[in-house]
Amino acid sequence: MDVIFIGPPGAGKGTQAQRLCAKLGVPQIATGDMLRAARKAGTELGRKADEFMSAGALVPDEVVIGLVEERVQQPDALGGFVLDGFPRTVPQAENLDKILGRLGRSIAHVVLLEVPDALILERITGRRVGETTGRIYHLKYDPPPSPDRGEGGERLLLRDDDREDVVRPRLVNYSALTAPLVAWYGNKGLLRRVDGVGAVDDVTQAIFRAIGAR
Repeated sequence: MDVIFIGPPGAGKGTQAQRLCAKLGVPQIATGDMLRAARKAGTELGRKADEFMSAGALVPDEVVIGLVEERVQQPDALGGFVLDGFPRTVPQAENLDKILGRLGRSIAHVVLLEVPDALILERITGRRVGETTGRIYHLKYDPPPSPDRGEGGERLLLRDDDREDVVRPRLVNYSALTAPLVAWYGNKGLLRRVDGVGAVDDVTQAIFRAIGAR
């Protein structure tokens, strides 16, 4: 079964994708991990990706699509995969369809994890990281001994990526970029909307029900 995960930052895609992979016995294909692995392996596409990543530029679609095409044909992915972080646009989705079509495969489900922006902001901006240990706390969900000190008295930091002034634009960009993709998959009858609010286990079971995984 070939599945795609879509959701805003902080929606819990990574956790839920891992759980679905374990359920289905298929690999999780995360584009960030895939790009890093290709760079390390020094493949032709990996070298091309490295040129852009080293310059701090976005990796072009043709490189990412080429890496995805290679990855879905590896032995562990022949029985299916869970794709996380790709596609992000309709042109990418169209190219993915062409790749899978050449292999006699197709996307079975597109899982959209829906979480309100207010909750996303609360989840992300509430994170604090131990300066020494790197342990991650959350002021509400996994509170430290005090708002600015962790176990052993280590100082707690708010990462730049977790600041509200950084998160809000990311959410706006996500919505603008994803809306056409959501509509496209909806028109194809592949979209499975799942409420991402609630206990992690409850969300997992909702995903299993949405795609008919028993």
